[in-house]
Amino acid sequence: MNVTHLHCSACGKHYEARRLHNLCECGKPLLTAYDLEAASQTLTKDSLKSREKTLWRYREVLPLDDDRNRICLGEGMTPLLKAERLGAQLGLTNLYIKDESLNPTASFKARGMAVAISMAKELGVEKLAVPSAGNAAGALAAYAAKAGLPAFIFMPQDTPLANIIECQQMGAHVTLIDGLITDCGKIVAERKTAEGWFDVSTLKEPYRLEGKKTMGYELAEQFDWQLPEVILYPTGGGTGLIGMWKAFDEMEKMGWIDGKRPRMISVQAEGCAPIVKAFAAGANTGVDIPDAHTVASGLRVPKAVGDFIMLDILRQSGGNGFAIPDAELLAAVKEIAAAEGIFVAPEGGACLPALQQMIANNEVDQDERVVIFNTGSGLKYLECFGEVAR
Repeated sequence: MNVTHLHCSACGKHYEARRLHNLCECGKPLLTAYDLEAASQTLTKDSLKSREKTLWRYREVLPLDDDRNRICLGEGMTPLLKAERLGAQLGLTNLYIKDESLNPTASFKARGMAVAISMAKELGVEKLAVPSAGNAAGALAAYAAKAGLPAFIFMPQDTPLANIIECQQMGAHVTLIDGLITDCGKIVAERKTAEGWFDVSTLKEPYRLEGKKTMGYELAEQFDWQLPEVILYPTGGGTGLIGMWKAFDEMEKMGWIDGKRPRMISVQAEGCAPIVKAFAAGANTGVDIPDAHTVASGLRVPKAVGDFIMLDILRQSGGNGFAIPDAELLAAVKEIAAAEGIFVAPEGGACLPALQQMIANNEVDQDERVVIFNTGSGLKYLECFGEVAR
């Protein structure tokens, strides 16, 4: 609607909007630019009060031109819940959980796929393909089904069963691979031209990011346009982290918020922590993880194409990164559930031990507004709790 162009996140090269693009010719992600002055003529704080309770309420800063191509299952406007009992246990007065498990397909991935598949439909895509650790696959399968487009999905063999069944029931073509998400990505890259697939991998097309950024818009709106001091975010491919930061920048340019930013905290699993290790080492790209492993499948991303963007965000915001052992993140799922009645995904559970470390290190003040992102439902990871159940 108000898109002016696409531009490379690394080299800055501009690309024409309204055409299909994957990565820049330099191999880095493309970002969508808007005429924010034009957008702000109709997208105002007051106008939002009467709009639909989905992410499409931010229509003017989303890339779709024709609403007839919109693929919507009710995604967005998830609850921001004050975690009073958990906060009291931690000695915090303003702890919140942004619960993304209430999205269609029970994860935040629905946001990105809603916008990406709407754009794919608008731009004439005929076949879609994605490598996934689980939840992105389920979201693609759902939105592709709604759009009437075939979806080709490649997942590791040990992907949670709920994700596999979900994709199969949605009619997607599912292939399980003996390897990691990076191995699945190589298959899509090698075959997409011959098969006629459009690759909707994380940050390898520009529009999933636009759906994910709406988490940042919602957070600002739910806090009455005052951003929290701390955001803990489970980080795999990192689209949500990058998207929220983009949203904050857009909102500041439209005059909705000031220049103050939350401290962005990247939370990863101890068995796969390329961003956390790179941040600690002062590196500009993620470190190599040769034997990535964790029960939190969404965190098992050994190489993220947007790693350099995430590291820059952590440093700009005065943030930090934490790598959490599997035993601790699984124990945290139960702790959050028992205190707040939310069965979080293991990825979301990882945020609690990270927050506990921050408290022990005096990195959080008692009255600061702290937001934990729960990116999905624990019901999609029942295998992780098998031993506990027995």
